[in-house]
Formats: sequence, C-alpha cells, structure tokens
Amino acid sequence: GSASERALFRQLIKITGVGARTALAILSGMTVSDLAQAVTLQESGRLMKVPGIGKKTAERLLLELKGKVGADLGIVGGAPRDDTQSDVLNALQSLGYSDKEALLAIKNLPAGSTVSDGIKFALKALSKP
Repeated sequence: GSASERALFRQLIKITGVGARTALAILSGMTVSDLAQAVTLQESGRLMKVPGIGKKTAERLLLELKGKVGADLGIVGGAPRDDTQSDVLNALQSLGYSDKEALLAIKNLPAGSTVSDGIKFALKALSKP
C-alpha cells in the first residue's frame, strides 16, 4: 500500500472496535480518497458497504476520523487538484458553509483559478437557487 494507506491503517486501528482485519477490509473496500470523502460528508452508508462494518462501527469511524483523514492525507473531501481548492474550501467553511455545500461549490472550479477567483466562483455557485 501507499504511504497514505499506511497512515490511514494506523489511524483506523486506534479506533475502538476496529482491529487490523476491519482496517484492512476498509482499505481493500475503498480508496483512501473515497474514505476521506465519506468522512468529510459524514456518509455512514458508504462505510457500511464494507463487509463487517455495521452502523455503530461506521458512525464511530466517521466521528473519530472527522478532521483527521482529509488533513493528514493531504486530501480534503476527495480530490482537490491543488492547494487552491483546499484554500477555497477552507474559506467557504469559515464563512459558515457546510462541508457538503463547499465541496459542491468548488466541484466545477475552473482549473488554474486563483484563490480569490475560486472564492468568487464558489460564492456565485452557492447563491444560485
């Protein structure tokens, strides 16, 4: 596995009720960025698709990994193409938008945007009804 998979594995086995076997099942069942996105959007359903993970474990994972996965693994909610996207994402979140809203707003961010362009673009996208 990659360095980010190893880092994630180490985080997973620290969580109560998640042993090495469960951690491996999670890593073989979804990519690191899938998991980061599930955590960012707090989607327990995505985790429950992994064999051996029930609702309680999925919810515990989301709780324990929130704020850790994306940041530690250099992924914020999936696949920012560069730092601009994560800066725009952070700016939107500090303005009070939810992770989900912010992620949707930057989804179509034109490549090569500056942070300020990105924020303007995202705010425009968010203000559409």
